[in-house]
Amino acid sequence: MIIQTFTAYIGIGSNLSEPVEQVKSAITELQHIAHSNVTSISSLYLSKPMGPQDQDDYINAVLALETSLTPLELLNALQLIENNAGRVRKENRWGARILDLDIILYGNEVINNERLIVPHYGMKDREFVLLPLAEIAPNLSLPNGQSVKLLSQNITINSMIKLS
Repeated sequence: MIIQTFTAYIGIGSNLSEPVEQVKSAITELQHIAHSNVTSISSLYLSKPMGPQDQDDYINAVLALETSLTPLELLNALQLIENNAGRVRKENRWGARILDLDIILYGNEVINNERLIVPHYGMKDREFVLLPLAEIAPNLSLPNGQSVKLLSQNITINSMIKLS
């Protein structure tokens, strides 16, 4: 039996409780997801919050994960990592958070259901997603054919800083 694998790109963000350590810990946890293998990890980036500006800046990264999990199985694994880190889901969509893990891309799949939208609906507007993604996958194209490299070259940086 041939097991099909996909490359999923995971966005990682935190702005609470030692965000650099939260992101590094999440990367460690992502390396232990069953039926999956981390193949690339971007640098860490410091970025301004998207929503209310009365919160701390974020630490962000993007990770490439080869996986044979289905998209929803992967989402469940990511949400377990978030919950174990102490994430509390609130009504305020743009508020501060201890850990945020998003499936940015899952192979060349387009997914739109009540639990998951892939490609991530806001990725083309977020420098903290596009720049780390372009760092680890400069030749990647979105399912619609758009070049990640070109998108990253045309996005406003918004004072984002590459940390490492």
